[in-house]
Amino acid sequence: MGGPDDVRRRAVRRPRINVGSPLQLLLLGCSFALAGYAGVRLLDGDWFGVALWFVGAALLHDLVLLPLYGGLDRALVKAAGRRRGRIGYVRVPAALSALLLLVWFPLISGRVAGRYASATGLSPDGFLARWLLLTAALFGGSALLFVLRLRRATKERPPSAH
Repeated sequence: MGGPDDVRRRAVRRPRINVGSPLQLLLLGCSFALAGYAGVRLLDGDWFGVALWFVGAALLHDLVLLPLYGGLDRALVKAAGRRRGRIGYVRVPAALSALLLLVWFPLISGRVAGRYASATGLSPDGFLARWLLLTAALFGGSALLFVLRLRRATKERPPSAH
């Protein structure tokens, strides 16, 4: 079967690392180069302000936002009880809506309206309405998907004998 030499050979065998195809490696290298270029351009002007913003954003997320949405998710799971499989129909649109709010918040709040208009030549009006419409569409689509899957599941179940 296998003697001590087999055991030693298996013990020193190194694990294989799957690195992907050459195209994947090229794309990964290009994405790192693009991120590096963007970082150099971003830090070119006010590097201290940008670094301060990153540190502040990390602290805000870790100390305020993470406990907030973690607590909300825990309350949602507790309220769902045994029907935890349905939580995704609320989690996904809520997370996408929150992400869109985070991205568009400066324009929704109107704090950078002047800079946005001068930089793009476009009106900063309407971002709140667009965000609300997208949020309604996300939750509506999620509700529609839930109803369709619920209907399909009830059709596939055989009728129970009483």
